[in-house]
Order: sequence, then C-alpha cells, then structure tokens
Amino acid sequence: MENEKIIVLDFGGQYNQLIARRVRECNVYCEIASYRTDLEEIKAQHPKGIIFTGGPNSVYDPASPTYTKEIFELGIPILGICYGAQLMMHLLGGRVGRAPVREYGKIEVQVDTNTALFTDVSPSTICWMSHNDYIEEIAPGFTVTAHSAHCPAAAMQDVSRGLYAVQFHPEVLHTPEGKKMLSNFVYQVCGCHGDWKMDTFVESTIASLRAKVGNGRVLCALSGGVDSSVAAVLLSKAVGNQLTCVFVDTGLMRKNEGDEVEAVFGPEGPYQLHFIRVNAQERFFSKLAGVTDPETKRKIIGEEFIRVFEEEAKKIGAVDFLVQGTIYPDVVESGLGGESTVIKSHHNVGGLPDYVDFKEIIEPLRNLFKDEVRQAGLELGIPHYLVYRQPFPGPGLGIRIIGEVTPDKVQMVQEADAVFREEVASAGLDTQINQYFAALTNMHSVGVMGDERTYDYAIALRAVTTTDFMTAESAELPWELLGKVANRIVNEVPHVNRVLYDCTGKPPATIEFE
Repeated sequence: MENEKIIVLDFGGQYNQLIARRVRECNVYCEIASYRTDLEEIKAQHPKGIIFTGGPNSVYDPASPTYTKEIFELGIPILGICYGAQLMMHLLGGRVGRAPVREYGKIEVQVDTNTALFTDVSPSTICWMSHNDYIEEIAPGFTVTAHSAHCPAAAMQDVSRGLYAVQFHPEVLHTPEGKKMLSNFVYQVCGCHGDWKMDTFVESTIASLRAKVGNGRVLCALSGGVDSSVAAVLLSKAVGNQLTCVFVDTGLMRKNEGDEVEAVFGPEGPYQLHFIRVNAQERFFSKLAGVTDPETKRKIIGEEFIRVFEEEAKKIGAVDFLVQGTIYPDVVESGLGGESTVIKSHHNVGGLPDYVDFKEIIEPLRNLFKDEVRQAGLELGIPHYLVYRQPFPGPGLGIRIIGEVTPDKVQMVQEADAVFREEVASAGLDTQINQYFAALTNMHSVGVMGDERTYDYAIALRAVTTTDFMTAESAELPWELLGKVANRIVNEVPHVNRVLYDCTGKPPATIEFE
C-alpha cells in the first residue's frame, strides 16, 4: 500500500529538504521534485497536496523559475512559501514588486486564527522572513489572512480552490509555530491521516525486500555507520543467509574503528550475518596518491569501493544485488533531487562509476532522513549506542584531510580525533553535541616546542549542534575543554603544533571540511 504523499516543488529554495522533513514529522510522507517536473508526472503520483518552495529569484523576471498555471486547476491543495507564494500570486493575476522595506529575520506577524492554516496559532506570532520582493496586490479570489508591519499580505488563501500562500518560512525553527501551520495544511486542508510511521515502514520494507530479492544473493556494503548498519539489519531480517556483508577497511576510518565494526557485525557479534572484512588500506592510499581535489577524492573512493565489492562478489559466487545505505539528503545534495546544485558527490550516489557489475543496486533507506534512519534502527532492535553513534562520511578521513591523503596524515588525524572525542565524552557533552571531530588542515605554521623551532601542521576541531544536519550552529564549547584538547593534541600527536576551532555555521560552511 502506498503512503499518502505531499510533493515539495522546488524553485531553488535553500530549505527544500527542511520543508519535506517538517512534513514527515507530521507523519505524512513527502518528496522533493524540481519545478521542471512535468505536470503529468505530478498527477501520476496522486499527491494529497503540493508545496511550492522559496527561491532566490524575482517572479517578474522572465528568466526566473515558473510553472504552468494548470497545476492550480488539478483540485489538489497547494501551499506557496515565500517565492512560492509570490509565484502563485503572479501566475493567478496578482502583482509582485520590490518591497519598500526589506524584511529579514524574526518578524511579528498578525494572523487570522479563524482560518485553516492558522488554527491554534497565536494571533500574534513570530515568523522568519527573508524577502526583497513583496506581494503588492493579491490575486482575484484570495483574501489576506496575515500581515506584518511592513508586509500587508504576509499570508493569503482561496479556500474554494484549496490555495494557500505565506510570505514567511514556516519550516525553519525561527518560526516557533511553523510546524503547527504545516500540520494544519497537511491535515486540515489536504485531509491527510498520517500514515508515515517507522514501524510500518520497517514492516513494509522487509516485505518488499523479500519479494524483490526472491532467491537471489545479496552483497551489502557495510561501513559500520548508522546508515549501512540499519540497511544491513533490514536485509538480514528480509533474506537471512542470502546476505553477505562486506566491510572494506579503507584505512580511512577513525582510530580502532575497523576492529569495532568487526566486533559488532563479525562472527562474535549478535547478528546472524555472513561478514567479510577486506583490508584494503594500501590499495586506497595508492589510488589517492597525489590527489588534492575533494570531489576527485570522493569519486576515487566511491569507485574503489565498488571495485572491491565486485571482486568480493566474484569470490563468493554469483551476486544479484548490491545494498547501500544511501539516505535522502545524499540524493538531494548530489544534485539528483529538486533544484539543489551539487554540493558534494556522495560516494554511494554521485560518486558511483558508470559501470557496476551487479544486476541492481538496492537502497532501502534512500527516502529517509537521518533522524528517520535512527528511528528505523530502534524499531529493528539495534542497540541505542549504535543507532546514535557519531555520523561519519562515506569517504571517511579522506575528506577530513585537506589536500593529499597519506598514511602519516591519516594517523595524525586519527590520534587527534580520538583525543577530542575522549575529552568531549569526559566533559559529559557527547550527548549534547550532534557531531564533532578533528580534521587536518593543509596549513603549516611556525611554532616552538622544547626551545626549538617547529614548522608543522594545524589541526582544526569541528563541533556542531543541529536538529536535521541541513543547517547547523557551531557548538559553544567551554574554553577549559578546548584548552585541554589543544594541549593534549600538540603534546601527543607528532607533527602538530597548532589547534584551531571552527566557529562557522551551516550555511555558509558544510559540516565536513571537504
């Protein structure tokens, strides 16, 4: 049985994933599609509702993203957000122009609580605005349902056609009652019942995997991270001994991590899996020699992963399917969903080589956000400490080392990272920070140690707090903790004489360095 679906039609907004995630938090399934998606394709998906995203353009510019007016005639409820609201007004006969006063940040908005969208919302509520243009005149058939000091049409509706629009961003946490507004849209306007839940996802996924695989043989790419671990346990419950899990130790793991993965998933672990560990450190270092470009490193690591799996598949006989722990943000950030530019190629999405020696690649988590993957892991009975372990990128330390990757550099960042993680845990902050790690910069600087001049590397520490990993803030770590970590690293890690702390949020930075 297919889930109810809301489609987020992306016009280049930076919060496209966030909108989808907020809708899913309401237990309604949501997917992102580009504004270039054909109307017939939209109709074929039978969505219960459609949400237009924001975007950086002006709707009155002929070169700006737009859509056919026929979408408003489908009888499907539509919510326009920011640019999406302006586009709705522009296409339906309203007028959009340059705002006399730009609104940016938290703005007090007066809303009509007798409307569906603002049911149970405070009459005066804080909303996040970010616009240079504004709606000068609403389209025929619409009524204004919210306004601010400088925005006379902050929200509007045409109930008869199921069309709603807001000038602000309800999806961001800076709009405290935004989730309530989105919930009102999907339940009160779209008539959803909320059938997107992890227990039913797990059950239906196991059943569909069993049907897809049949009597086939399956090879699972197991990194030991949350995503691949959940994928592996899903497959083990679906097909049992038809599954072989291959863990490729690239030499780019965190300190002792290869042994930790084997302890959990190997013969002595609690899971009934065929487990193979491939020690391929020298092979990866050889491929990465002399390579400094981060995208090139990602693609090399991704292709080498596939080649190792192909070789292992040949050793164990015919293999029909390759399983990977790809998740939804991987897909979107790799430029395969919505209108996102390629932020970075993920080794199991954008980094795949053109030719792969398997009948099919299975990605059971491809439509899940990270928090949903963790929920699925708990539903599967995976221990809490594994489900909530620190995120680790597919290319490993290869993208936490700026510039060329060498065994010596890997050892440096492994040791520094281990010190950082140990001290964060000792300070009792490991459950309060969503991701933290050490990276090796490509910068050398002068220092003095033991009355002698040094010219060595600088380690950068990164720690962020986030609810969704799509936006993040730098964690405000105690100075005492940072001082202790810096002191230990320069004393315990050879060839490091300086420690820096990254105070940049996401955006403008990404969480990883490369």
